Amino acid sequence: MENKSVNKLSNEEYEALIAQNFKDTIIKEKTIVSGKVVSIENDLITIDIGSKSEGRIPLSEFTRPGQKPEMKIGDMYDVFVENVDNSNGETILSREKAVKQQSWNKLQDSFENNKVVTGIPFNRVKGGMSVDLDGVIAFLPGSQIDTRQIIKDTKELLNKPLDLMILKMDKFRGNIVVSRKAISDAELKEQREELLSTIKEGSIVEGKVKNITDYGAFIDLGGMDGLVHITDISWTKINSPSEILNLGENIKVKILKFDEELSRLSLGIKQLTDDPWDSLDKTISINNVIEAKVNSINDTGANLLIDEKYDAVVNINEMTWLKKPPHPSKLVSIDEKINVKIIDIDNEKKKISCSLKQTKSNPWDKLNETFKINDILETEIVNIVDFGIFVKVHEEIDGMVHVSDLNWDEKKCQSMLEQFKKGDKVNVKILEINIEKERISLGIKQLESDPIQEFLEKYPLKSMVTGKITEINEKFLTLSFENNITGTIKKSNLAKDKNDQKSERFALDEQIDSIIISVDQKSRTLNLSIKEIEIKDEKEALSKYGSSDSGASLGEILGSVLKKKE
Repeated sequence: MENKSVNKLSNEEYEALIAQNFKDTIIKEKTIVSGKVVSIENDLITIDIGSKSEGRIPLSEFTRPGQKPEMKIGDMYDVFVENVDNSNGETILSREKAVKQQSWNKLQDSFENNKVVTGIPFNRVKGGMSVDLDGVIAFLPGSQIDTRQIIKDTKELLNKPLDLMILKMDKFRGNIVVSRKAISDAELKEQREELLSTIKEGSIVEGKVKNITDYGAFIDLGGMDGLVHITDISWTKINSPSEILNLGENIKVKILKFDEELSRLSLGIKQLTDDPWDSLDKTISINNVIEAKVNSINDTGANLLIDEKYDAVVNINEMTWLKKPPHPSKLVSIDEKINVKIIDIDNEKKKISCSLKQTKSNPWDKLNETFKINDILETEIVNIVDFGIFVKVHEEIDGMVHVSDLNWDEKKCQSMLEQFKKGDKVNVKILEINIEKERISLGIKQLESDPIQEFLEKYPLKSMVTGKITEINEKFLTLSFENNITGTIKKSNLAKDKNDQKSERFALDEQIDSIIISVDQKSRTLNLSIKEIEIKDEKEALSKYGSSDSGASLGEILGSVLKKKE
């Protein structure tokens, strides 16, 4: 049996053999080569680029923001060779750097030639958004997002392709700044030039509501903005443009004025329809009663809208028959439909004046049929003022109780007034009804009899009364009687003889007689006199004892009379 010897390869020979196999596929570092996916395990992709060893790349490098990885074994990808067979025998590859390298070359061409690129915003950052440009991260500033409108929430742009222009590139720092506005500006410039070439006053064009303010709305006509003033939105008065217009809405407008020098456009919406005042409806005539909607309410009245075409107003004095009407908001509500009577039409100001109260008969005309003087009624207080209280007499008629008619004792009137409050139930007596002046005077104290009158019924004028002295003054005396009635005796009425007209003759709490000579209605006091008693006694004495033929003196006669009395 013949023995055959087996030749073993040395290490040097083995390496030479491997080198011979790869001599035709020299892989250079820092270059981009094509590789095949040979395995997918967990989050790592193994790529064969034809070198001695395969390279592994994280799965994340094969995906773009907002997309899911879709790959299978055998797929070919361009990869960047970082290192070939390093000290650990590994080949280091990068898909991300390959993509970036290729993308930078394309983006550089787009930047230099002002070409539009497509990017996908994938994250919101301070001052703008991060955008993926085929694997290269760029920055989209907030000020460069759009020209025509302010996007309130940039979230709606995330993960959606956008056409962009590259404003700035710095490969060394890896910075790219892009703009969406630049494209819009270019488009707007073209649209603006086209618009300016065709625009003229009276033209009807279509635009989009770009912004709404208190004084009007700005309309984007495509390359140029115009203003619709609030007065040119509707033939009727509106409180705000937002009542009719919505942001982003497409509308037609009429060009009212075009200032070429300032490139300023004044637009109108109401001018697209005929002015309703050019041909008033037949129902719009004085004294007609029509239905209207309350559009707004203020301190002086209410603004109305008739048939959605005409502005009208109801002054506060025409809202109710009440002498002192409440705030209009207490009588009508916004959007409420009410019947009103037309009382005036102003064609120049395009305004219709109406009356709400005149749709009803004047309650004052038939007041005498319902109420009479001295009637007593229960009612409630509707208002309180410094000089009295107002109470409800009829649905639209108030009456007043003057402060002086609250109590027979004037000193108590003010304190009574301060105790009242709105809504309190009170009984009142009708003192006067003046239809011409539309005034009703009422009283509360008149519900009870007047103490002064009661006293005078018992002690008429010229009657002698006995009272107690409660005050002594150099000029008069004050006396008190039953039921808190007071009276005064002036110095001149203290005696017939001037020498006896001295208040010091009297003492406090002394009971004295006097005669009622008059009543002071303002102060509600009795005017009294002692002198009248002396004069009366003198007349009686002369009548009874005196004679023109007797020769006796008056003093003698009175002296004898007094002695008899004693």
